[in-house]
Amino acid sequence: MSFINFGRAAAVALFAGATLAVPAGAETLRLSHNTGDATTWHQGAEKFGELLSEKTDGAFDVRVFPNAQLSGGDQMKQAEMVGRGALDLVLTSAINVTPLVPEMAVFSLPYLYANYDQVDATTQGAPGETLSEILAEKGIKVLAWGENGFREVTNNVRPIKTPEDMKGLNMRVAGPMYIDVMNALGANPQQMQWVETMTALQQGVVDGQENPIGAVIIPQQVYEVQKYLTTWHYSYDPIFLGVAQSKWDEMDADTQAAMQEAADEAMAYQRQITREGTENGIAFLQEKGMEVYEPTAEELDAFRAATQPAFDEWAQKVGTDIVETFQTTIADSQ
Repeated sequence: MSFINFGRAAAVALFAGATLAVPAGAETLRLSHNTGDATTWHQGAEKFGELLSEKTDGAFDVRVFPNAQLSGGDQMKQAEMVGRGALDLVLTSAINVTPLVPEMAVFSLPYLYANYDQVDATTQGAPGETLSEILAEKGIKVLAWGENGFREVTNNVRPIKTPEDMKGLNMRVAGPMYIDVMNALGANPQQMQWVETMTALQQGVVDGQENPIGAVIIPQQVYEVQKYLTTWHYSYDPIFLGVAQSKWDEMDADTQAAMQEAADEAMAYQRQITREGTENGIAFLQEKGMEVYEPTAEELDAFRAATQPAFDEWAQKVGTDIVETFQTTIADSQ
């Protein structure tokens, strides 16, 4: 089964699931996430629901709501709603939580990471635990880290090979840090919810966007509205599965253990299928007619230098101690 078809199958399963019998007395938990129902985000969320039901003998029925439906399409609002107990569960990206927890921007600092081993050393290690502790102070219990991925740039105007090629492009971005990155490159950033982005690309309101291949560009069919893609790997974006701390505190130890196991397994699955989709994605996108440019090491150095001001500014906002912890962990993982 292809990556795309698998995602669509998951979407069908969502709606089919609405007609399935739910065990009597099962507690409904609402899980909100940012993207569409054909993405690896959605597949990971559904996997969590399946595993939690299995591990608790049907005590919970997880209802998955894509496209931030429960927060009126506002990706940034979901985490805050979970923090105050208005939502049970959230699957969202680190960058979308920065208005609530600025420290979460550390994961996405430009050119912080070079590969997945470095990523995993932080999300699955002590740095990830540090950020989880900060989120706990906002009422969000982080259960497990998943993956959106390395963010690549697409547009409809020209191939992006140098920082100068970004100048003047109207670029959709997901959060405040990316506004500063795009400004550093001379682009015109426009922060926009994902549910509005595809229409904006189709209508030419924005020229381009930046997102991971396996988690967003392919399953959301961005290739249908964008001509050029550059694999500049300029920023990494993890996602996390979180539960309202108030909901977590209501559970007994056995239930907490079952939920933790379900989350760990579901996010491991989600990371796997996202990376598989990314690995096979370039050939797929080329088949679909996109022009893909893979920068040389020297060209990447030029992008790194151009975005250094944004790195330095956000390192101060995040906290230099946190940034140094990440950098040390990354260096030790090599």
